[in-house]
Amino acid sequence: MTVTPSELESSATAVVEADLDLDQAFAADADLDLGIPDDVPSADDSSSRAAARDIEGVGFTLDEFASLLSKYDYNFKPGDVVKGAVFAIESKGAMIDIGAKTAAFMPMQEVSINRVEGIADVLEPGEEREFFIISEENEDGQLTLSIRRIEYQRAWERVRQLQKEDATIYSEVFATNRGGALVRVEGLRGFIPGSHISTRKPKEDLVADFLPLKFLEVDEERNRLVLSHRRALVERKMNRLEVGEVVIGTVRGIKPYGAFIDIGGVSGLLHISEISHEHIETPHTVLNVNDQMKVMIIDLDAERGRISLSTKALEPEPGDMLTDPQKVFEKAEEMAARYKQMLLEQAEDNEPMGVTLD
Repeated sequence: MTVTPSELESSATAVVEADLDLDQAFAADADLDLGIPDDVPSADDSSSRAAARDIEGVGFTLDEFASLLSKYDYNFKPGDVVKGAVFAIESKGAMIDIGAKTAAFMPMQEVSINRVEGIADVLEPGEEREFFIISEENEDGQLTLSIRRIEYQRAWERVRQLQKEDATIYSEVFATNRGGALVRVEGLRGFIPGSHISTRKPKEDLVADFLPLKFLEVDEERNRLVLSHRRALVERKMNRLEVGEVVIGTVRGIKPYGAFIDIGGVSGLLHISEISHEHIETPHTVLNVNDQMKVMIIDLDAERGRISLSTKALEPEPGDMLTDPQKVFEKAEEMAARYKQMLLEQAEDNEPMGVTLD
């Protein structure tokens, strides 16, 4: 069959008109949403086929990815301090989320260094804070935590600093025993030896009293915190006392080596060698408990909390404390003035050449 040029031209025109009809039909339906995304690739598009991806194009290496994962694979161990959030409070403790595989547990006894009625007094659900790990994971993968251990460490740091500053603190006596009194300092239990309690009260009546205290011993390794009431009182009194001053005191106790004299709430020692210029076998031959007398301060030792006293320096004549103690009482200020002048002259004699005293 032979196709003439006129027939071929007529066929081509028909195809073009058909295409135009289709375009118009698609144009009429252009507003219809067929649910087909605009960016769907064609079947022969290479991007539509699975291809091996270059790992370098991801933005980090496999090693970096492993390192990132390791941040969430914690190696918890006892002694670590970690951050956690409280997500459940129970009668026997609290459940804490620290990012481990299993929620950690904090027993009631580890909630605080101080006594508390319940965990709710210290923690509330959702609260975030630091916790101390006190044990390895148990068979269920659970760790045991503590707040008390953190407070314990910080309390010892605080009392060491207070001791370094030679600070005076106030603390309430919560119990007494044969040896002394018990107090709490920064949550730690402290002990005041009986020899360092300066009060006229019976020891058992000190419970609930707040006492000024100085540190004698701070030893975390031995768990020893020893304090002195006497030192605190002596320091306070010392701020108003000076060597050479005459004060009125009362004999509170007599020992073979001397007498303890109460001078306004603090105790000073009148050593046997400072009672008189004459030899004395025992203080009992000269002094009696509750005797009131005048004494002169000859030394103030704030570090050890000791005040040294003398009546020998107040004797108008050697031996007057044995033969005429009333004379010593009456002339005490006069003799003290002489004593101060003697000390001044001694200081001038010991001054280097070219240096004068104010």
